[in-house]
Amino acid sequence: MIQLTNVSKIYPNGARALVDVNLKIGKGSFVFLVGPSGAGKSTLIKLLYREETPTRGQVQINSKNLVRMKDREVPYLRRNIGVIFQDFKLLPNKTVFENVAFALEVIGVAKSEVRNRTLATLELVGLKAKETAYPHELSGGEQQRVCVARAIINNPALLVADEPTGNLDPDTAWDIMELLYDINKRGTTIVMATHARAIVNKMQKRVIAIENGRVARDEEKGGYGYDA
Repeated sequence: MIQLTNVSKIYPNGARALVDVNLKIGKGSFVFLVGPSGAGKSTLIKLLYREETPTRGQVQINSKNLVRMKDREVPYLRRNIGVIFQDFKLLPNKTVFENVAFALEVIGVAKSEVRNRTLATLELVGLKAKETAYPHELSGGEQQRVCVARAIINNPALLVADEPTGNLDPDTAWDIMELLYDINKRGTTIVMATHARAIVNKMQKRVIAIENGRVARDEEKGGYGYDA
């Protein structure tokens, strides 16, 4: 599903975020990206939904070349990619229902289908009873569940998450991970950047360690392996 070939990323200020990265990630995988802060994990995540493009090399998702992709094609790419952020990025003046439904409304889905799919997704993440609440009325874990719902409402083939448990207490973090695990079992490929050592060590999924912009380790069932 995902292939990075000789990917390097150098920012305008000269910072080298990624150096000659080569990766293949199969459909239905659950992959952790680990490593010290500033290692290049977030940059790699951004390449997958074309928030960034590489300075050199190729990025392919489902055989589509993201480097050669025209800007007008990017919204169509992102319909098949869900993104979860550490800082939630919810719309504060919209309810839980409206935040999740918005992802469908912007692509012109019929109103009746928007309502049905939104309610079904909220039920999946355990938030159907909170559909009329606003983000500020929710706990951190509930806000992150809204983010998960928004990310999966289009049934994406790929879900990318950048530190999705970083602002959550350990128990709530595990709740979110169990939700992501269930989503993965339904067939969605998940790539998650994280510093959560306990989660990585317990789940024993594929671990790709990034260090100084390079792939330092790639294990099918690995642990976190860093002190950070």
